[in-house]
Amino acid sequence: MGDLAPVYIGGAVLLVIGFFVLLFFIAIYNGLVARRNRFKNAYGQIDVQLKRRYDLIPNLVEAVKGYMTHEKGTLEAVISARNQAANAGVKAAANPGDPEAMKTLMAAESSLGGTLGRLFALSEAYPDLKANQNMMQLQEELTSTENKVGFSRQAFNDSIMDYNIYRETFPNVIVAGMTGFVTAEQFTLENPTERETPKVKF
Repeated sequence: MGDLAPVYIGGAVLLVIGFFVLLFFIAIYNGLVARRNRFKNAYGQIDVQLKRRYDLIPNLVEAVKGYMTHEKGTLEAVISARNQAANAGVKAAANPGDPEAMKTLMAAESSLGGTLGRLFALSEAYPDLKANQNMMQLQEELTSTENKVGFSRQAFNDSIMDYNIYRETFPNVIVAGMTGFVTAEQFTLENPTERETPKVKF
């Protein structure tokens, strides 16, 4: 019996070590889940504002098409870019942690920003359009929405950075790899000049 004592003690030690390793694993996993939920919630704020902007754009096109009869190509490009961005937004909202979905959204948003910028630049040549109250109100709402997107994007990117740093530190990176937590993509625009809201003087 005395010969078995070291075996029992060794087994007990291994069980205790295994128990603490399991607790450590659980703590890391829960930390990853909490940070992932945080950035998903932060993206929800962006999604609300993007949807609002996508809803405003058809109204904008309706407001200007009576004045800009010779700019049909530009108006169609705006609607096409809006639809692509809206579709990309649905996929990104379904999984904000998917780097490919986020890259697709960023590219679509940059394209939409470019087409809106061209539309507003062209509108400068139409004095009656510039004086249109509906157009002025839509421009105001779009500017306000863009500003809210900017604030929400900053909060989202901060959450993504916190998640990525936590995920990439050792030994968290091992647990993340074992449990399918991948590096997440921040929401940035491809062209820095397109970060600014398109400006048009009325």
